[in-house]
Amino acid sequence: MTAQSALPAATPARRVVAALIAAALLNTLLAMRNWWPTPAVLPDTRLAPEFVALWVLLLVVIAWRGALSSRVLAWLAAGYLAIVLGRYFDVTVPALFGRPVNLYWDGQQIPTFLWVSARDYPAWVSVAFVAALVAIFAALYLAIRWALGVLAREAAPYALRARWTWAVTAAAVVTVIAHLASVAPSITWHLVTHPVTPTYARQAVLLGTALLPGGIERVMPPSPALDSAMSTPPQAALGALRGRDFTLIFLESYGAMAFDHPRVAPQLADARARFAQEIAASGRVVASGFVRAATFAGASELSHLSLLSGIDLTDPLRHDLLLTTDRPTLTALFRRAGYESVGLYPALSWDWAERRFYGFDLFLDGRDLDYRGPPLGYWKIPDQFTLARFEQLRPRDAAAPPRFLFFPTITSHLPFGPVPPYQPDWQRLLTPDPFGAEESQRLLASFVDWIDMLPNYVRMFDYTYRWLGGWLQRPEPRESVMLLVGDHQPAATVSGEGASWEVPVHIVTRDPQLLARFVALGFKPGLEPQRPALGGMHDLTALLLSAFAEPQPLQAKHATDR
Repeated sequence: MTAQSALPAATPARRVVAALIAAALLNTLLAMRNWWPTPAVLPDTRLAPEFVALWVLLLVVIAWRGALSSRVLAWLAAGYLAIVLGRYFDVTVPALFGRPVNLYWDGQQIPTFLWVSARDYPAWVSVAFVAALVAIFAALYLAIRWALGVLAREAAPYALRARWTWAVTAAAVVTVIAHLASVAPSITWHLVTHPVTPTYARQAVLLGTALLPGGIERVMPPSPALDSAMSTPPQAALGALRGRDFTLIFLESYGAMAFDHPRVAPQLADARARFAQEIAASGRVVASGFVRAATFAGASELSHLSLLSGIDLTDPLRHDLLLTTDRPTLTALFRRAGYESVGLYPALSWDWAERRFYGFDLFLDGRDLDYRGPPLGYWKIPDQFTLARFEQLRPRDAAAPPRFLFFPTITSHLPFGPVPPYQPDWQRLLTPDPFGAEESQRLLASFVDWIDMLPNYVRMFDYTYRWLGGWLQRPEPRESVMLLVGDHQPAATVSGEGASWEVPVHIVTRDPQLLARFVALGFKPGLEPQRPALGGMHDLTALLLSAFAEPQPLQAKHATDR
């Protein structure tokens, strides 16, 4: 059918309704949002950039060719269905796994998940599931093809003749372009959803670089300090630790603003002074500094793995590529020296495929901790409980091998509330009633202010300093060295416009000689870090390895530097 035989000037009502339904369907399929935290989705009325692009393309093709053949419509429908599936995974995977979609890992994890799930049910259930899935895909394809046909046969020819529709199309195009160009994002965010095609492009780059020969080597820098440590005898690489446990705690959202912000720093001064006194009372000493995080306001894993690998992962693609390799990390170095490596991840409540790269001897997530107290915030489990429960599950004694514990905290995650009370009785934390009925009810009913989160940020880090200080006051079955480091600054709504990417880092030990080595590398004695920053998060890896190495290599390095 050509444009000349399309809609007459007086369009029948049913054709108008059909065209509106077709346009709404195609747009909604690419504007759906996740029904958090489930695999389900909800419709969204915002414009989908890919749908607007399709509409403009249809106008151009119809004006040029007059109509679309059945074959072209079929291929167009199949391509649109592929984009719809991409949109589904793009909004669902972050809700279920806490990170963007990653075809390299999800492509391995989803078949395994389906196989494990299928084994628990009779064969007919699996057959029915597959049949239902095929039926859903077929229905989606037919619906998309119908909608495309309506737009191509009815709506596009009419729009080409009716000049008033040109203004509507132009307004949609301008709004989408403004959104993609970040012009007035606070306004366009309510009108336009994010596109899914960049996700496909990114996955194509990721898979191509990861799978093609030499692809990773072209974009992934080396980690000289870690590579050098891996090539030396274990007793030399970590000799200054003298077999002591090493605990690396990433403090969620612990940014430089805790020391710099005019509203935050004064309010946390007393809490920090108390924490410093508790460190001293425990027989320990501390030195501090600033480092530049690999991320800002989120994506904590970029900082985690930058420190573990000694590689600058400020580019998220580089992080994803690293996960496809067998590059060594601090975990491998400590295991090589006879340490038991433990990953303690209270934020996770799902099977995390990427943990295979980290290579922990023992991995514990939120499900393993079996928290039975009141659920606090989105991640339920207070950090103080996590550490108490871990010590109960994996007690240390003289006979056990030295331990490398990697613990990313979660309670201080945005929106920083409700703030748990510090519980001086650490054993009570392990009971179903850790805070008492009245306090639990207050916590569950507490209001979390998303508009002004700064007061809760202050209270949250007062709590953090309290449980850290309380932990240091407890009897220690054997000596350990502790590194506390922020993963990133909180969002700009809290940290302020133009906030730096710097985060505090503290080394806590009973060994003054070991602390002196950190001071020689730029750390400042005490709990108050000073500038300039010590470097990026990946540079902290080199500093750690320099301080932990046998004294002779470190002295030789200083002689070379002079």
